[in-house]
Order: sequence, then C-alpha cells, then structure tokens
Amino acid sequence: MIRLLRWVLCVVGLHGALASAAPKIQHWVTEEGLRVYFSPAHELPLLDVNLAFDAGSARDGDHPGLARLTGGMLDEGAGGLDADAIAAAFDGVGATYSASVGRDMAQFSLRTLADAAFSGPALDTFLTVLTRPDFPEGSLARMKRQTLVALEEEKQRPGAVASKAFYRALYGGHPYASPVLGTERSVARITRAEVRGFYRRYYGARNAVLAIVGDLDRAAAERLAARFSRGLAPGERAPALPPVPKIEGAKTIRIPFPSTQAHVFIGQPAVARGDPQWPTLYLGNHILGGGGFSARLVKAVRVERGLSYSVYSAFSPLRAKGPFFIGLQTRTDQARQAVGVAREVLRGFMRDGPTERELEAARDNITGGWPLRFDSNAERIAYLAVIGFYGLPLDYLETFPKRIEAVTVADIRQAFAGHLDLDRMVTVIVGGRAE
Repeated sequence: MIRLLRWVLCVVGLHGALASAAPKIQHWVTEEGLRVYFSPAHELPLLDVNLAFDAGSARDGDHPGLARLTGGMLDEGAGGLDADAIAAAFDGVGATYSASVGRDMAQFSLRTLADAAFSGPALDTFLTVLTRPDFPEGSLARMKRQTLVALEEEKQRPGAVASKAFYRALYGGHPYASPVLGTERSVARITRAEVRGFYRRYYGARNAVLAIVGDLDRAAAERLAARFSRGLAPGERAPALPPVPKIEGAKTIRIPFPSTQAHVFIGQPAVARGDPQWPTLYLGNHILGGGGFSARLVKAVRVERGLSYSVYSAFSPLRAKGPFFIGLQTRTDQARQAVGVAREVLRGFMRDGPTERELEAARDNITGGWPLRFDSNAERIAYLAVIGFYGLPLDYLETFPKRIEAVTVADIRQAFAGHLDLDRMVTVIVGGRAE
C-alpha cells in the first residue's frame, strides 16, 4: 500500500500540463461555521486535506511556545490511541500526516489515496487526532524537554539569534514578537491544563479553515467537510490582532558572537495579507532581492564587491503587518561595509524604481512560471489554505499574473514609498566582538 502511494506520487510530474490553468476554487460555510475551500483534481487518485486554525504563536499570550506545543501534541495520543498506534494507522494505508505552527496559524495536513479503502481509515485516524486529543502527560514532558534542547541549540546558531532579535526589535510588545518555539522560562512552566485550555479556546469549527483538493466531487467534499465540522467543537473565532505599532526611528543592534561570519537582517513591519498593492510589492522585490542572481542586491553585494555569498530580500505578509527584510551573511570585518551597500541599494531602488528592462524581465519570469506554482496537489492545497485563512478572493490564482502584467515603474516606486520608511529601519548584526 505504501509502495502504491509512492508510485502515484512519482508520476505527478507527468501530469503538470494538465494543471497549467489556475484551479477553480469552490467555497462554502458549514452549519457549524467551518469555512471550506475545495478544488477537484481528478488527474491523480489522491486526496489532500488541510485544516488550519487561527492558533499560531500570536495567540500564545503570556505563554510563549504554547501554540507550538499544543499543535505538536495532537498526534501524541488521541481517542485512546498512543503515538505509535496513530503512526501505524496512517502508515498502514500509505497516508502521510503533518503538522506545523507559525505566527498566524496552526496547520494539519493529510495525504491519502482517494479510494475509500485507503482514504476511509486515513480520514478516521485524522479526525480522531484533530477532534479527540488526549494530551498524554508523559508526551508533554518529553516534548518540553525536546523544545528546551532546541532552544539551547538555537543559541549556537547566529542566524537563529539574529532572527529572534530582529522580530523582538520590530514588534516589541506585539504578539508577533513572541518566538514560535517559545522561551526556556515559558516552555518549562507550561502545563497540561494550559495545553488543553489552548486547544479548547482555538481549535473550534468557527476558528478554522478546511481546504480539500483531490479526486472527489462536490457532494463527497461536502460530506467530508460536514464530518470535520461536526467533530470539532463550535468554538468562536479568535479576536483580531492589534495593529503593529510604528518603529520610532532607525536603530542598529549588534550582538557579539564567536563566529567568522556575521548574520545581518535589515527591515521593518511592512505589509499584511490582502493588501491591494501586494502584487506590486512582490514584483518590485523580485527585482530588488528576490530574483536570484539577476537581483540588484545580489549584483551589488555579492557579484560586484564579493561581500557576501548569500544576500536576499523579501516581504513576508501576515494577518497584521508582516516584515520586509534584507538578509545577508558576510565576514565580520566586512559587516559594516556590506550593510552600507545594502542600504544604499534599497535607497536607490526606492528613489528611482527599476528600469523598464528589469521590470519586463521580472514580469516575464513571474508570469511565465506562474502555472508551475500549483501544478501539484500539494502546492494547490497550500494556496487554498492561504486563500481561505486570509479571506483572499477565490480567483486569486487566476488574477495575480494579470495584476503583475499591469504594474509600472511608477507603481513600484509608489508602493515601496507607501510601505517602507528608510528612517525607521531596524538593523541586527550578529557576529564578532562587542564594540
């Protein structure tokens, strides 16, 4: 059975052409308030299911790490089954289960063969894990120990130290400042009662989005969604996150670290999901630092000056304003110069925008490869989960390349000026000795 599923997965690439058009997305809300997004895909006999809750680390409150521990505990024991029995149940029908927790959401995914002989048992186990978790005390103690080890290991990685310091500096008292992994002090104190309370508060039908992609019709998808909806407690939607406060002014944070390489982040909170200028920012950043060797930052910092092997930029939209950042690694004795070059490239780009030639090349690169971004069920369901969770239009995948085609140089200058302020940039440099 496992061999059969692996064989099916290995031929997915042969069917890429069948998924070249943007998938049609259907949407409805169950009686219990579960939001459902469905895209049939009959090319392969597979079923992918993703259940996302507004239960990321932004909901940790005074217990950093609580969201991640809760999400990780679901398959440790449920409905009287222990972790080994749950794993065996999935493995026995060739199904795969995965869980992840980020700042905004906790996601749980299942991939199985669509045939009822396989999908039936797989879905039964998946539903048991999601709706009847036992939260075994012994498993919680083990997961807390593993998390504490991971937190200790983070201290030895300058990139992780820089990332955590960057988010703290950007978000201050906002929930996004809370590290997903948690803190040593908090994780050590989290109790089973707090994990259960977090689950009861955030793992309800009204606080969830269900995405379904696979070889089934609308009626079967509705029956499947109804099972999830009835199995979960109704619950309530999580409250809106507070606005992200503006950074008062530019600041540089230097953290000593015994390494030959300095890890650098430069940026600020910039864009939320659903922002109407997102396609413009995405295209502009492709030219600035997201487009590989053709990007301006790569040319200026790496190719022309040899200051860094890795340099890039990105916008990371979240429910509230997510960050824009430039990231690079360089020799500690070159950090000041590399930061200066990166800042100057950003300043010049915001002032002048891209050239028409850069714009045309980036547009062609993005739109030409757009269908490849959802030519598999796994990629398609990832998009459905994002579209559903953030309430994006159902035709998002269809209209995005059209919006990219319409962007002008003036649009990029305006969008960057409206979302970035060079006088409010945070710079974090980890590496070298204390100054």
